Amino acid sequence: MSRSLKKGPYVDPRILKKVAAVRASGKRTPIKTWSRACVISPEMVGITFLVHNGKDFISVLCEENMVGHRLGEMAPTRKFVRHGGKMQKEQEAKAAVAAAPAKK
Repeated sequence: MSRSLKKGPYVDPRILKKVAAVRASGKRTPIKTWSRACVISPEMVGITFLVHNGKDFISVLCEENMVGHRLGEMAPTRKFVRHGGKMQKEQEAKAAVAAAPAKK
């Protein structure tokens, strides 16, 4: 469910303060944050954030097309390994054997 228009988008004030400090200093140091719910605003474009995904920090460079999205959308919390199992491994092995002679 989205946030009401009366309230406006949620932007963490601590992040805005850090963004202003980075812009004033002119350095391109990344901003470390745990605030995944913070909405990316136009002031944040061009700044690198280190967004926590529950285990480590993912580097996110904010661009124009990210405005209006949340920081948490850019740092996935789940790691996809792959589908399959024993049968999938056998098919991959057959494909590797078939591709090996073609390379020689």
